[in-house]
Amino acid sequence: NPRSEHIASTIGLKPLSSTRPIIYGPLMSDAIEPNAAPSARTTVKRGANRALYTSETVCEILDAGVIAHVGVNTPDGPIVLPMAYGRDDDTIYIHGSVANAMMRAGRSLDVCVTVTIVDGLVVARTPFHNSMNYRSVVIRGLASPVTDPVDQAEALKIINDHLVPIWDTARPPSDADYKQTLVLSVPVAEASAKIRGGDPIDDDVDVAGPHWAGVVPLTSTWGSLVDAADLREGIDAPAAVAAMV
Repeated sequence: NPRSEHIASTIGLKPLSSTRPIIYGPLMSDAIEPNAAPSARTTVKRGANRALYTSETVCEILDAGVIAHVGVNTPDGPIVLPMAYGRDDDTIYIHGSVANAMMRAGRSLDVCVTVTIVDGLVVARTPFHNSMNYRSVVIRGLASPVTDPVDQAEALKIINDHLVPIWDTARPPSDADYKQTLVLSVPVAEASAKIRGGDPIDDDVDVAGPHWAGVVPLTSTWGSLVDAADLREGIDAPAAVAAMV
């Protein structure tokens, strides 16, 4: 993927796997020069040297991730839930049951959407310096319900195909499916990315000591396909699914 390779080279990442989702290895350096944050509340303060705010970097991480954690205030207090998501240009979509209290509470309210990809464990010479290599995005914005039937169908297709692109080859959703589903859109306008890569950062006195330090890389790939127990004979996996492994 030329675009992915361009982003990887821009921020110093090394591709480890060509399978989706795109996984990158540790940064060659932690000296990431931040650019302007889109708002005061998205400005990274702790570890600001690891912050990136460009739309291209934010979207690259979103496209590589699988699960978003969505936080919202409800009448019973704040709640954060893991959710599938999809991105279309500068908008991220999430969906859930119309009975989902968090989805209902998030309509036309400020929400926080986070996506994190762990690239490795950073093992230092002392436990207090242990860390992780990661890529993360935090999005803050107003969640708006997608009510137009055509727009709702397109948003659900984007969410589905971000995970596994079978929307055009599987059984089409029924009217009941659509009626039971609530879709929210959140603009990717107030967003920050934060990336940590490289070795442990130990004190000089510990570097001179006898303890091991390094990185345990984490690479994510899809495994071999497993047919459903009730799958009828003679039905092959869709080409898009088979291409994932």
